[in-house]
Amino acid sequence: MPAATDHQPQPHTSFSPGAGALRPARSALPSDAPRLDLSGPWQFRLLPGVPGTPGFPAPAGEAADAFAAPDYDDSSWEAIAVPSHWVLTGEGKYGNPIYTNVQYPFPIDVPHVPDENPTGEYRRSITVPADWLDDGQVLLRFDGVESFFWVWVNGHLIGSAAGSRLAHELDVTDAVKAGQNTVAVRVAQWSAGSYLEDQDQWWLPGIFREVTLLRRPAGGIEDLWLDADYDPATGEGYLAPEITAGEGAFPVHLRIPDLGVDLTWDTPADVTEVPVGQVAPWSAEDPVRYQAQVSNAVETITLQLGFRRVQISGDQLLANGRRLVFSGMNRHETHPDRGRVFDETDARADLALMKRHNVNAIRTSHYPPHPRLLDLADELGLWVVLECDLETHGFGAGGWVDNPSDDPRWHEAYLDRITRTVERDKNHPSVVLWSLGNESGTGRNLAAMAEWVRQRDRTRPVHYEGDYTGAYTDVYSRMYAKVHETASIGDSADHTPLLGCSVAESTRQRTKPFIHCEYAHAMGNGPGGLTEYRQMVDTYPRLHGGFIWEWRDHGIRTSTADGTEFFGYGGDFGEVVHDGNFVMDGMILSDSTPTPGLVEFAAVEAPVLLSRAGAGVAQVRSRYHSIDTAHLELHWRVEVAGHEIASGQAELADDGGAPVGPGRLAQVRLFSPEALDGGGRRGERVVTVVAVLREDAPWAPAGHVVSRGQWVEPAAPGGGPLRRSPAAAAVQVPLAQAPVGFTGAELTSLAGQEVSGPAVELWRAPTDNDEGASGPSYDRVPPEAFTTHDHSPSSADRWRAAGLHRLVSRVVSLEADEQVRTVRRRVSTADSRAGLDVTETWTAEQSGGAVEAVLQVRITPSTHFDDVWPRLGVHLRLPTSVDGARWFGLGPHDAYPDTMASVWLGRHEGGIEELTVPYARPQESGHRPGLRELTLLRSGAPWLLVTPVADAAGQWPGFTLSRHSAQEVTAADHPHELPEPAAHHLYLDAAQHGLGSRACGPDVLPEAMLRPRSATLTFRLRAL
Repeated sequence: MPAATDHQPQPHTSFSPGAGALRPARSALPSDAPRLDLSGPWQFRLLPGVPGTPGFPAPAGEAADAFAAPDYDDSSWEAIAVPSHWVLTGEGKYGNPIYTNVQYPFPIDVPHVPDENPTGEYRRSITVPADWLDDGQVLLRFDGVESFFWVWVNGHLIGSAAGSRLAHELDVTDAVKAGQNTVAVRVAQWSAGSYLEDQDQWWLPGIFREVTLLRRPAGGIEDLWLDADYDPATGEGYLAPEITAGEGAFPVHLRIPDLGVDLTWDTPADVTEVPVGQVAPWSAEDPVRYQAQVSNAVETITLQLGFRRVQISGDQLLANGRRLVFSGMNRHETHPDRGRVFDETDARADLALMKRHNVNAIRTSHYPPHPRLLDLADELGLWVVLECDLETHGFGAGGWVDNPSDDPRWHEAYLDRITRTVERDKNHPSVVLWSLGNESGTGRNLAAMAEWVRQRDRTRPVHYEGDYTGAYTDVYSRMYAKVHETASIGDSADHTPLLGCSVAESTRQRTKPFIHCEYAHAMGNGPGGLTEYRQMVDTYPRLHGGFIWEWRDHGIRTSTADGTEFFGYGGDFGEVVHDGNFVMDGMILSDSTPTPGLVEFAAVEAPVLLSRAGAGVAQVRSRYHSIDTAHLELHWRVEVAGHEIASGQAELADDGGAPVGPGRLAQVRLFSPEALDGGGRRGERVVTVVAVLREDAPWAPAGHVVSRGQWVEPAAPGGGPLRRSPAAAAVQVPLAQAPVGFTGAELTSLAGQEVSGPAVELWRAPTDNDEGASGPSYDRVPPEAFTTHDHSPSSADRWRAAGLHRLVSRVVSLEADEQVRTVRRRVSTADSRAGLDVTETWTAEQSGGAVEAVLQVRITPSTHFDDVWPRLGVHLRLPTSVDGARWFGLGPHDAYPDTMASVWLGRHEGGIEELTVPYARPQESGHRPGLRELTLLRSGAPWLLVTPVADAAGQWPGFTLSRHSAQEVTAADHPHELPEPAAHHLYLDAAQHGLGSRACGPDVLPEAMLRPRSATLTFRLRAL
């Protein structure tokens, strides 16, 4: 064996992406060649700087690289798990995580980083079998190290590399020996590469993906690409193989048993395209794969092939010849305990949860994920936009001066990153676009990346949002384009200049497929307005959907000094600079709990739309890309006033009995019109139909609801909807007989319990979108004026400035007799002429032996209110023993004017903890509109029946039942900071303001805004 040669050390501030015995990038291949997984405990210590640098020459009493020697005594070190992040180990013993969105947590002084640079040193022994050294090579593979690392084997410096989420292999053949060997790794948290990794996420240093020792046999297959093409015109598949191997590796055999392929290539020259005949194409809806084995005398590689073709035809992106629409999510790799450390069980559950919510695509924001995630995407069926590990967003604040994207010193690093991205994952059928990176401005290095990709892989288009003018990318991509701007992009006749474009450049962009790489920022309660975006996609063929920002909150599980656990965000770990809770912007919470926003997304993006086509007839519109509806069946029910009178099942098929094909319309007879006869029942007749899985799928059980439709049938004679409870025979009785008690002008008891209220309320605890000001206020700038730049303060700031959170009340008059009690109030706020005139009238009625209190509240605003309101309603303080609700109305989850697609009219129930959402930053949640009837539970038993009366326009109120008031929720930054309740709180609202996504997107659309207006709320209250 040749003597090992030490490579020259590369500084961590080098522009070069690596040095030493680094091997060329290649595919992540499942080979039967021997390998050793080096996961497990390694010896570890953390140093304050990088040894051998002027700011930190060496640890006390040591040479700079002494730790790498085989005989170094590391007995005083502690064990750390590999893979892991050291800042998530030892409860802060090794430092803490740092969250930034745009800011760099170190000075911008390219390519330098501070001397205060936490540096982890790792050591472990490995046993190398003697026969590994007979021939071939031994490689050491690192799948993910943040952010720069050096490797020694048996004291010999092998090499170094940057690119935290990229795979690196180093040739250690000459350094290893049979038997015991010492591997030492030094990891610097900050490096020149950190300037290229300014993604919106936690900075989490360490060896966080697997380390593997590989034996590469002499004559092995070094790399393999089986490009599986599908011709949609003929249904035939073609295999374009690329084998990287020496002459001595041949002959090479290819077997695809399910396709009858069994052939041998005797020499490299024999490797040519292989027609395989008729195949079932791969798609996200039907991810058919064929097992292929490529083998020679020393190695067998097994791949799962998916035959599919991605192409651009005119302004449309096609997969297998059909227009591709992404119902997608941006997905970071994040876990509250492990950070970016991969766990396959969790990842499979993650993707299955996506599939159950009609997600069909992932953008791997903003780096290649763990390679096994793509195997799962291939298996379960998800389109993937595979993004390179690149973001330089922090340079934007300085006008992109010195941005690496246009600095030739970074050219090699940029090409290295895209090369490692493409080469590792080129065999995955799920990957349909390559993305150069994210929020890195523009420049020559990005253009060079795009050109390299086109030369390397002509089967997948190139994506990058920052190429506003379309100079080097194949698709037009934007973030957070507003609804009307999106329509403008889709309309070829529109010549309005687009962001960063001249008129001619805008015209060019309108000839390309458009993808919303980020839209509808899902921070806290929201996002609102998803329906309008999907309507644009369904209207303009050029629009290909997009990717919600983002899939999961990035909260890190931590605890207070007294042990109270919570999910931390920016600023909770003592960071010098941070971006607060901007990292909590997921469709699922940190613990994987789906939010109402995700349920709304599932409804808006449903692959089958169900609507009324006549009495007992449903119209079915399929949005499927590839498959028909044979895997679904319809379940229907008819309800009157929330009570079921008929139900059944129907085949999801057209008039000829055939399943509905992709993109097709059909009408399905559900039941005969006689089933709508309510048997004398009065009330709304509601038809609900759901499309459910006929059989188990890998991601959901049989019966899982894929789509839901609901409609109110036209009223039958004498059976129309009621605007009040059925109390036609009620007679007015003295108010003293009702379950209410008063002290002066105030309500003090209700159904035998102490209460207070009803107080008029305009305030809600601001949502993250209420607090956002990323775009103009649509109450000041119309949505059509999307080129207008307006910097309106956030809605929440305007509400605070108006004093809506601190209303005060003055009793104007109190008039009471035996039958009627009327209180007139003036509600206003300090230092304001704006006010509300409120008339509160109490009466009592008896019907069927029960006496009900009837409350009517009339609210009339003065002319001095000049901005939207958060809410318009009344607030009652209730005993803390009130712990749940049953209601007939919209549910089961909360909804707002711009998130109404996913709720349905029915009878629902929930405990008080279930009726609000525990967002990482407490905020408004729990509003359930369309309320027809509400039963409040006390200690689990019915206590009070609240029956609203629809207003003159036929609109029903909504309710919120919460353990905390809106003001208490507003004051808390984390759920554990909410106080122990002294009362529980019921809000009965005539209206609420919409949600929008202005935290990093558009404002609430005008149709969903709550402008100041008068309202009349009427409720009947009965003790139970």
